Amino acid sequence: MNTNNLIYGINGPVVTIKGKTELKMMEMVYVGKEKLIGEVIKITDDFTTIQVYEDTVGLYPGEEVISTGEPMCVTLGPGIIGNIYDGIEKPLAAIAEKSGVFLTKGVSTPPIDYEKLWDVTITVKPGDEVKGGSVIATCPESEIITHKVLVPPTVSGKVISVAPNGKYKVNDTIVTIERPDSTKQDLTLCQKWPIRYARPTAERLPISKPLVTGQRILDTMFPVAMGGAAAIPGGFGTGKTVTQHQLAKYSNADIIVYVGCGERGNEMTQALKEFSELTDPKSGKPLLQRTVLIANTSNMPVAAREASIYTGITIAEYYRDMGYSTAMMADSTSRWAEALREISGRLEEMPADEGYPAYLPSRLSEFYERAGYYKTLCGDEGSITVIGAVSPQGADFSEPVTQNTKRFTRCFWALDKSLAYARHYPAINWNDSYSEYLSDLSEWYEENVASDFMTLRGKIMNILAEETKLMEIVKLIGSEMLPDDQKLTLEIARVIRVGFLQQNATNPTDTYTPITKHYLMMKTILHLYSCAQKALEKQIPVSRILSTGMFDKLIKMKYDIPNDKPELFDSYNDEITKVFDSLE
Repeated sequence: MNTNNLIYGINGPVVTIKGKTELKMMEMVYVGKEKLIGEVIKITDDFTTIQVYEDTVGLYPGEEVISTGEPMCVTLGPGIIGNIYDGIEKPLAAIAEKSGVFLTKGVSTPPIDYEKLWDVTITVKPGDEVKGGSVIATCPESEIITHKVLVPPTVSGKVISVAPNGKYKVNDTIVTIERPDSTKQDLTLCQKWPIRYARPTAERLPISKPLVTGQRILDTMFPVAMGGAAAIPGGFGTGKTVTQHQLAKYSNADIIVYVGCGERGNEMTQALKEFSELTDPKSGKPLLQRTVLIANTSNMPVAAREASIYTGITIAEYYRDMGYSTAMMADSTSRWAEALREISGRLEEMPADEGYPAYLPSRLSEFYERAGYYKTLCGDEGSITVIGAVSPQGADFSEPVTQNTKRFTRCFWALDKSLAYARHYPAINWNDSYSEYLSDLSEWYEENVASDFMTLRGKIMNILAEETKLMEIVKLIGSEMLPDDQKLTLEIARVIRVGFLQQNATNPTDTYTPITKHYLMMKTILHLYSCAQKALEKQIPVSRILSTGMFDKLIKMKYDIPNDKPELFDSYNDEITKVFDSLE
């Protein structure tokens, strides 16, 4: 290790060393007497620049910078699930035991428990050829997740010895291999991987399955594919965090990685409290048994906020390589971009739009491109779905982070301030939102839900689009002046908005809805619309059609019909038919 590098200048989280050094670009270093974690981000003949991921208060020129010879890495192994980390994979619970509830700089804590014993089953034998990504052992990481011990991606060789099945610590040798160059290598339960480099896969596969969330406006109107990327932009108070919490709780992903990037401390506290108390609806076990939480609040070091996104996506890739479907929630990428802007400003780089660095688009694309549906190196199929919240100032969707995010995501869930203030949640505006995954997923919906699912969805969207046009006229002349067929369109659109798109997260029946119920709700609403149109053709006035009470009854069917009793929709449809047949 080279310990002759001395600090020359300190500018917030940016530290410089004067003169030539042996440090390499993107190398992890220890800064100062407290050994703060840093990363080399710029090298010239005159200066080497380091961004420090911990608080630099008290650091002074002349202190040493120690080289590690390695890039910024995370430790990957059993024990990650259920843990709560900061942005550079320091376990917050272990830090709290050492130094109290406040994040203390320079505290060295292993990211996973090196002393815990895991019940390991070896899956290879002497003489087997293994390569990067091969599964050499398994152990139960939680009651829900089985951890597959993988050969590091850059390693291959022939197994020459294996340990017996039993209990081992993460750093114990369980398999020894002979590499092609005849050197021996011991393999343990854990490995390291640099956070800024995507883990390799065998093949990127076409997207064909949706990430089922149980939220009607998402699953039916604007679905995101498993292995896709979605953006949730919205101003303050529009429900970005709550929407992501719903997705984390109820999506059909095997593993959730939730990154709170620069969010308020009370929001993260609420999230941590909720996740620790929630029950996973699929298994009935605590939700934390399939969740990894990364908490980097707004009062934590700004550089670690920039790293937290990469830490989260690398952990998600690790579990994807085991053949799991992972979903990563990044809340919020705007705070990450602000960290980029602050570091860029301290480096005196030329600013681009609104002060953000010119490389903001490339950083966003690098991040979102790590999502995908893959064939892994071990031959399984795994996926990463990335859902990034964006917090544009003043809910201005024309600002750089939102606009560049739209370029690299195919699903856009635009949160609307007026809907949120009207208590319409999720406050996703159906006119501004879109999903480019519909054509990829239509076959799945037709095979797994109903052959006419996409047809019904199209009719619902057409009614909502027609309502938007009519509301412009209503603002000018009032709804009383509209012909009866247009009044009917407005009424059925109200049923769709309030009875279908609006969803109550606090109601046990409505907080999660299976896709089969989405379909039956759409079918029932459109059946009412069809019957009402036929009544209009018989010269029956709209006022009499509305007096049947069926419109209000359908608004409440999301509460009145339990998720496990879809047969009740038949009685609703029969009642609608009878009521309208009796109108003469």
